[in-house]
Amino acid sequence: MTGERHRPADSAFLRDFAYLSSIGATPSGGVDREAATLPDAMQRAWLGGWLTSHGFDVRVDAIGNQFGLLELVPGAPYILTGSHLDSQPTAGRFDGAYGVAASAHAAHAVARRAREGRITPRHNLAVVNWFNEEGSRFAPSMMGSSVFTGKLSLESAYDVEDGRGVSVREALERIGAIGSAPELPLAGYAEIHIEQGRELEDGAARIGVVTGTWGARKFLVTVDGEQAHTGPTAMADRRDALLGASLLVVRARELADELAHAPLHTAVSKLDVRPNSPVVVARRVVCNLDLRSPDPEALETAERLLREAAADIERTHGVSVRLDRTHHWDRNDYSADGVALAEGVCADLGLASRRVLTVAGHDSTNVKDITPTVMLFVPSEDGISHNEREFTADDDMVAGLSVLTGVLERLCVG
Repeated sequence: MTGERHRPADSAFLRDFAYLSSIGATPSGGVDREAATLPDAMQRAWLGGWLTSHGFDVRVDAIGNQFGLLELVPGAPYILTGSHLDSQPTAGRFDGAYGVAASAHAAHAVARRAREGRITPRHNLAVVNWFNEEGSRFAPSMMGSSVFTGKLSLESAYDVEDGRGVSVREALERIGAIGSAPELPLAGYAEIHIEQGRELEDGAARIGVVTGTWGARKFLVTVDGEQAHTGPTAMADRRDALLGASLLVVRARELADELAHAPLHTAVSKLDVRPNSPVVVARRVVCNLDLRSPDPEALETAERLLREAAADIERTHGVSVRLDRTHHWDRNDYSADGVALAEGVCADLGLASRRVLTVAGHDSTNVKDITPTVMLFVPSEDGISHNEREFTADDDMVAGLSVLTGVLERLCVG
């Protein structure tokens, strides 16, 4: 939606978001800001400066999560809000970053109302930029919030290496992002994000109120064959790891069609082919494969059929196929009270809302397990995401900011 007049505070938000989008900008209108790279360090510095200049106490914890704290009620727990600034390579500029910028502006607005005596807070406020949500440079995704919530140990996270052998610990040290933030007792969490789908756009809703998550199972797939010459080696003698991996890729896509009623989404990504020579039959292929569905039975069926396909590929093509489940989460609901609270804010603002499930993983899917959590979506044009063409209109961003501000205010006053 376009053409709405923006208040000065909304215009300031849009200017700040535009500046943030210039950091790590790509020629095609996206961004490239993978976790703990120079562009990530630059945007973290920008956020830290913005928070400090608006009265926040900026802290960084041991896994690089960046916090801005506003103490309104000494000794009280915090209402936390945020998302992530890191991106996929050549990604869109809205994914994650919108939620961080909106959270900073919303928290500042609520704090200003409290200090002007317009509301009486019971809780403090904090903004967070979670480290390595995307998981593109370092796997798994949602790393910072996983460590924060105790789902992943700090040492395990530190030991993860990127494709060049740089560990998380080394990368964080290089950008000066290992700190020792104090304990942060929480009374609630709120996150806003672009939808990355088309439900809101198709249904003409301005705001998505997330009621739960799809389940997901993620695998590291290793296919081992035998290196050989692509020319003279007899076809019957070949143990082609790339052929085996390709058949598994096709089977994963077929499963999505067979279980479309569930529905089931499947994907295979990040292929590593060795030795990756134009005249050598591949001896090993490593790739990532994930299954996603709101239906637990569909996930169970899909994994069983996938493993049966792997065994058949082994028998037929003389390769070995190993599927290691790296991480997973089940279908899980968000707080019913939080859903009702968010819908009430939308109604008060005259904004049409719609209940939706989240297909993607977000940091809120971790945080909701330790504190009551509200998750909000704003529309994504044509459902495009993880793509430089990703787009959300200014008016939709501003509408989301208004809802997030209302949600934080209600959570803050308890």
